[in-house]
Amino acid sequence: MKKKILIISGGISKERIISLETGKQVAKELKKNNYLVKTCEPDKDLLSAIKDFKPNCIFNALHGQFGEDGYIQTILETLGIPYTHSGVIASAKAMDKEISKKIFLKNKILTPKYFIYNFNKTNKELVSFVKKKFNFPVVIKPINEGSSVNVYICTKNNLLKNLKFLKDYKKVMIEQFIPGREIQSAIIGKRKLGAIELKPKRKFYDYQAKYNSSAKTEHIIPVDLPKRKYKDLMNITLKAHNLLGCRGVTRSDFKYFKGKFYLLEINTQPGMTKLSLVPEISAYIGINFINLIKLILKDASINK
Repeated sequence: MKKKILIISGGISKERIISLETGKQVAKELKKNNYLVKTCEPDKDLLSAIKDFKPNCIFNALHGQFGEDGYIQTILETLGIPYTHSGVIASAKAMDKEISKKIFLKNKILTPKYFIYNFNKTNKELVSFVKKKFNFPVVIKPINEGSSVNVYICTKNNLLKNLKFLKDYKKVMIEQFIPGREIQSAIIGKRKLGAIELKPKRKFYDYQAKYNSSAKTEHIIPVDLPKRKYKDLMNITLKAHNLLGCRGVTRSDFKYFKGKFYLLEINTQPGMTKLSLVPEISAYIGINFINLIKLILKDASINK
């Protein structure tokens, strides 16, 4: 009997377009391989779609808020149907950059220094505080967005200007800027998939560099690292995955500077588009797209 897979994609986050593309690519591959597939949005018709379709498993292709912060996972838990990627608590921890950083630091995983800004300082106080704490440049970002949405590298001269773009967020992370190489690594279940290095033509691997093919980010695989350093990278990646209680596939973003790996964040819902990194890493070690999807589905369970 053909397995029924319900793909949830789209949503209301700023990553909606990427989510739709992920859902489209996964659906296309599953249909080619004899699965019965239905795609739906996480809206008022979701429960009806589940009831009518009766899927064997739900593939969560949502990105960003509502999709990977524990919210949709809570709904899926109550339905008792296996779903892909991390569960409620792990998703919530990973999505909140402040919480995940605290966990990394507590467990001796190197991550850039930071503080949380609540728009409660005068302009002069903030610039002075940042300069004293870790100097410029700094990175500013929302604590609960993905895909580098609203992330800015700021100097003393444009910090206040860029913060205005984030004024609708209750809290913003101001983080020490770490120069160096951009390396991302992936886990599936408890297996170390591998890593890839990125050389963006832009200032850093931002939203455009990730999803706009004209941005021409260079992808380097295998990563040119000594064997011992590569082993360290993958051990840190698996450690972070386990510390947050993740399952399924995750991708961790690092900066490599002066022989040290700085973990920026962990992504529990990495993209599955033509430009996505996890499928590229998997393909390099001989796991094609459909087999990667099958591994993700195999790892799906009700996360009690």
